Amino acid sequence: MKRLFLTIFLIGISTLGRAQGGAEQKKLEQRKAEILKEIKALSSLVKTESSKEKSVLTKISDNETKIKLSEKLISTTHRQTRLITDDIYLGQLKINKLNRELKVLKEDYANMLLNAYKNRSEQSRIMFLLSSEDFLQAYKRLQYMKQYASFRKIQGDELRTKMTELNQRVVKLEVQKKDKVKLLTESEKQKETLEKDREEQQKLVKTIQKDKKKYTAEINKKQKEAKDIDRQIDRAIRDAIAAANKKTAKSNVESKTTTAAAATASNTSSNKIVLTKEGKVVSDNFKANKGRLPYPVAHGYISMGYGNQPHPVLKDVAVHNSGVDITTNPNEPVRAVFGGEVLSVQLIKGTGNKIVYIQHGDFITVYYNMESVNVGSGDKVGLKQSIGTVATNPVTNETVLKFYVLQNTTNLNPSSWIAQ
Repeated sequence: MKRLFLTIFLIGISTLGRAQGGAEQKKLEQRKAEILKEIKALSSLVKTESSKEKSVLTKISDNETKIKLSEKLISTTHRQTRLITDDIYLGQLKINKLNRELKVLKEDYANMLLNAYKNRSEQSRIMFLLSSEDFLQAYKRLQYMKQYASFRKIQGDELRTKMTELNQRVVKLEVQKKDKVKLLTESEKQKETLEKDREEQQKLVKTIQKDKKKYTAEINKKQKEAKDIDRQIDRAIRDAIAAANKKTAKSNVESKTTTAAAATASNTSSNKIVLTKEGKVVSDNFKANKGRLPYPVAHGYISMGYGNQPHPVLKDVAVHNSGVDITTNPNEPVRAVFGGEVLSVQLIKGTGNKIVYIQHGDFITVYYNMESVNVGSGDKVGLKQSIGTVATNPVTNETVLKFYVLQNTTNLNPSSWIAQ
């Protein structure tokens, strides 16, 4: 009984392991597809802009992005290879076990057939029954003969089942071995590409090191611009929250609402959006879709991530980014990443470009550096609805959308929210 329980337990563990391994392999395949999509977008944009004048810093940034994506791709491929290697090992163990079981089954079955052949005479079976001492013994012998015949059939069925399973596993093992060879070949090609990118990066690095002071000043200028953008967005969001809470308070007074929420909403200097029941639903839905939101543009790649970004060359210099920079095509349509209401549309000083703020309960998505906008304050927008187009910098020829995700006035990492 204990042995039976142990066997069932081990089979269950093995089945669960295979299911988890399959799910992990599928997840890695999806992740690899996303990385390849980003690399393709990056390569396409770099090729399109190759005829344009680009600064060394921009070239280094593009190359650094490509290197990081290649490293992620190699890492993902390595994990896939490791999973397949583990599956091949476990599969081979199972095949070895099946071969041992089949050997025993074949020997038992052969002996059973031999005995059946020796006792095949109908007369011997009748004599076996007639030689019974009484009716009860005859009945038991008859039952034994039936059970023996049934057992022979079960043994034959089990033998066929084991052989079928063995053949299936052998075929699967061969497929897995081919998949592993394919992945290893892919990995070698990816490493070659990565090495070329690193060599190109070293050439660009030497250019910067010749005039480190000049490029450091350029980076510091960008850092100052980033801080100005953050202050502008923070101020606009606080004003929008105050206005929204004031509107909620007015609505509550008109409807004679005397709840705690109404009292909170009357505080127009609040840093938190006071949620209505409808707003709470939208907020919960937005939160539930973390990691599954679409990119705010259909084509592009993240050219600068969230948080402190150390420079690939000037190690003592870092740029802080409160959102993510997405490099894309000129005139690329910008789309809402989730349904919501436009809080405000703001002009960027000195450029004429615009910022769009969309509210999703107490979450806010911000789309910075838009050339044209086709929505206005108070408009309802749906998932992937076009809200305008990205602007292109006339000096650097770069088309970059800065994308932010906030909960009230707290910046969140957009990379954790959009599908990767």
